[in-house]
Amino acid sequence: FQMEDACRPDAVKETSYGAYSAEDDKAKQKEGADGDDAMGRVGQELRLDHRWIDLRTPANQSIMRIESQVGRLFRECLDARGFVEVHTPKLIGGASEGGADVFTLDYFGRPACLAMSPQLHKQMSAACSGFERVYETGPVFRAENSNTRRHLCEFTGFDLEMAIHEHYDEILDLFSDLFISIFDGINERCKNELERVREQHPFEDLKYLRPTLKITYAEGCKLLRDAGVNQDDLEDLSTENEKKLGDIVREKYDTDFFFMDKYPLSVRPFYTMPDPNNDKLSNSYDFFIRGQEILSGAQRVHDPDLLIERAKAWDIPLETIEGYVDSFRNGALPHGGGGIGLERVVMLFLDLPNIRKTAWFPRDPKRLSP
Repeated sequence: FQMEDACRPDAVKETSYGAYSAEDDKAKQKEGADGDDAMGRVGQELRLDHRWIDLRTPANQSIMRIESQVGRLFRECLDARGFVEVHTPKLIGGASEGGADVFTLDYFGRPACLAMSPQLHKQMSAACSGFERVYETGPVFRAENSNTRRHLCEFTGFDLEMAIHEHYDEILDLFSDLFISIFDGINERCKNELERVREQHPFEDLKYLRPTLKITYAEGCKLLRDAGVNQDDLEDLSTENEKKLGDIVREKYDTDFFFMDKYPLSVRPFYTMPDPNNDKLSNSYDFFIRGQEILSGAQRVHDPDLLIERAKAWDIPLETIEGYVDSFRNGALPHGGGGIGLERVVMLFLDLPNIRKTAWFPRDPKRLSP
């Protein structure tokens, strides 16, 4: 293969969600090599096996430079709003969010795991330590055997947490401003890079409103039902239904970017604040780009007794979160926040078909090198 083979425009527009098989990609690569097609095809796996060469293409150079700019824009926006950057541990004694999908390890004779988010420590920093507004950029680890186009086992998390003074809509307003600032910044600062990406991977510019469109979870479910999709107000959205909802919202509101509020309590982590007016709902939200989730967040429980009650409901061993619960016993501010997946944001902003295109050296269930 020559560099020109790796730079050819996409022959067809691939889907950006659903299953991904490294074996199928390799089979297609071999089929192309053995066939009569005069146009060389450099498959995704072959690219990743030689990532240091693949990154030289104009499109990939531009993708990674755009991604770097997103990190700069994230920090600039939050620094200007009084946030402090924190650095939390990635070696912890229990699952960050009470789940089982963690990478476990032996920590000098004691069980430990890699953090699947900075959740507990950013809460301690913002609500319990006097900083009130904090953010972090760093690696996030998920031991999920998810072989899809949008999942990685290690990705870069952009997290923030902030104290609430009157209502948790303060957080939603900040996230709306943050994303609009990032989107505007990409369009203003990365014009050349966007065109280099578009030459190989054609895409339509992202549509977004000012302020960001907000609908409730129940309203989103009703939009799906009105379109003939079976979706209950208290059931979690499937990936397929998320994508369908994104298409409906784009048609109805002319935007690719929106968020939903008031998710069912049963589908959110144990530390999520219940809705005071409806015990089946929660003060939580997800943000979406082109029908795929890029941020999940909520107001957090800051009362230790309620935290214990919620942890028991999730069958979380209390000894694994004892330090976390104790941090709220000396006074804690009402607070909330969310976590953003950097690679997924860039993938969906550019409407790329695979998150592996936006990770420097991807880690998925089948890949541990280079």
